[in-house]
Amino acid sequence: MTPNDVDSGARQNRPDVEDVLRELMAIRADLVSDAGSQRQRLAGIHANYRDSARNLLHYLALRRRDLRPLQLRLATLGLSSLGRAESHVLATVDAVLEVLHRLAGRDWQPPAADQLCVDFASGQRLLAEHTDALLGPATPGRGVRIMVTMPTEAGSDYLLVHDLLEQGMDCMRINCAHDDAATWLRMIEHLRRAERALGRSCRVVMDLGGPKLRTGPLEPGPAVVRVRPRRDSFGRVSAPARVWLTAEGAAQAPPSPADACLPVPSQWLGRLRAGDRVELIDARGSRRSFAIADVTDRGCWAEAAKTTYIVPGTTLRRARDGDETQARVGDIPPGDNAILLRQGDPLILTRDTEPGRPAAADSAGEILTPATIGCTIPAVFDDVRSGDSIWFDDGKIGGVVERLETSRVFVRIRHAGPRGAKLRADKGINLPDSPLRLAALTGKDLEDLAFVARHADVVQLSFANSAADVESLQQHLARLGGRHPAIVLKIETRRGFECLPDMLLAAMRTPCCGVMIARGDLAVECGFERLAEVQEEILWICEAAHVPVIWATQVLESLARRGMPSRAEITDAAMGHRAECVMLNKGPHMLSALRLLDDILRRMQAHQAKKQAMLRELRLAHRLPAGRATD
Repeated sequence: MTPNDVDSGARQNRPDVEDVLRELMAIRADLVSDAGSQRQRLAGIHANYRDSARNLLHYLALRRRDLRPLQLRLATLGLSSLGRAESHVLATVDAVLEVLHRLAGRDWQPPAADQLCVDFASGQRLLAEHTDALLGPATPGRGVRIMVTMPTEAGSDYLLVHDLLEQGMDCMRINCAHDDAATWLRMIEHLRRAERALGRSCRVVMDLGGPKLRTGPLEPGPAVVRVRPRRDSFGRVSAPARVWLTAEGAAQAPPSPADACLPVPSQWLGRLRAGDRVELIDARGSRRSFAIADVTDRGCWAEAAKTTYIVPGTTLRRARDGDETQARVGDIPPGDNAILLRQGDPLILTRDTEPGRPAAADSAGEILTPATIGCTIPAVFDDVRSGDSIWFDDGKIGGVVERLETSRVFVRIRHAGPRGAKLRADKGINLPDSPLRLAALTGKDLEDLAFVARHADVVQLSFANSAADVESLQQHLARLGGRHPAIVLKIETRRGFECLPDMLLAAMRTPCCGVMIARGDLAVECGFERLAEVQEEILWICEAAHVPVIWATQVLESLARRGMPSRAEITDAAMGHRAECVMLNKGPHMLSALRLLDDILRRMQAHQAKKQAMLRELRLAHRLPAGRATD
């Protein structure tokens, strides 16, 4: 076969340039037409975002069709396949069209009216400018900002805030669902003091709580204390349980952590001596004993080498030299209750404010009366339909609505652990299929907003579901007057995800805005299997709008809480580099998490910019095995 034969075969396999050209010209006409039909809406966009809003409309029009066949044909021609067009859509299409026209033997220039569209350089510039405006200047050597959620201790511990800022915190997040205005103010004062000391700046981001749809209260659990020693892998006691005995009616908190606290009569307590043994019959009828290890003026320490269950009225006997005294354990607060749910179990949600209760069953385990539990926002009952899915406790328990009554929703559990799962009070409820008519701003949010408007650089709108929610926040801020913090939309529901373009266009009426991917609730709402896909789409749409994105929820959570990250968390943190900011939650080891995240983000920026791989020199490419030559 001659070289000419090869060239001829290659030309035959190439797609027809004219066909590709006609298809792409038709797509271009749709982009321009779509943006043109939105002129009135674009007129209300703030000047900072006018070009960005038009580019967003171009991107949405582009993505309404399946581009994969066209992408393959463009790639075969050696042209851009439009895969990185987000921040400069029309400019990318026009660049490809210009080359296609040349391949067809014709000259072509985009119409003069369209030559002012966002080009390659200005797309990146606009996103960078909007990111600086929202999140502040980047830390030297790291383009992605880091946001850190403040624990309550940040209101009393200046050094904690100082150390977080010194280690690379760019944004301080204060969750208005926790603490109070006085604590928030102290946190901010500590930050401003640390900024002056370190010569660094940091944005204050305040997160409105939003409507919290959660389970209602449950009847109190049994008043029983379980005393359990620690055991090794072989079941042998490695450390006895520590029991604090204190005078009933004037109970003193234990001076150090205790496994159990028992109130007893003060006169009997005063007779105890170190080395005494206290005997009892526990709630299961088992004979048990405690050894008195230490006596103080506030109470006594006892040690237990066997698991013991104690209820109010349990008799304690102390014998010493033939002298026996006894006392009864006083009131013990009831424990937390829980509803154990297994696959196939019924559950009734009620509008009642009365505490819920576990199911009643017969001796064979057959349910006689289903478990019941209320919810914090009974108005959602009006929007729930038969067949809708329902999830509890961050997706740990799932079910389907079987039928409805005026005051009750009957649920059948479909998802629970192999041994069942316990549902407790104040756990989240998600209704992803139900068209809930919940306003994003609650009465508490409106009270908090006055403080936020005075002190925060950014306000985060939780459970943003519609353009009306965004407009409501804008109106309330306008009524407050004075300075207006930038707005970040927290996308944490299926409806919020589906309405994101509409909400972005509403938010872009203000000088500065952003988006947070709140991956916790979003995973439950959209399905865990769809989360990766959904967060990608949010990143693409926001890049098209030149709106910065905050990557949030469970980033390095195992490290922040327990001091050791998982391998999956490291990869997840690295993926966060595709956003403009990554958020860390609070935890005892949050400083370690901050240091590690800073290191990961610095490393990743040499390899990845949004969807584009950065071809930094690859060290492995130099390591060709010795003695092997290339052809």
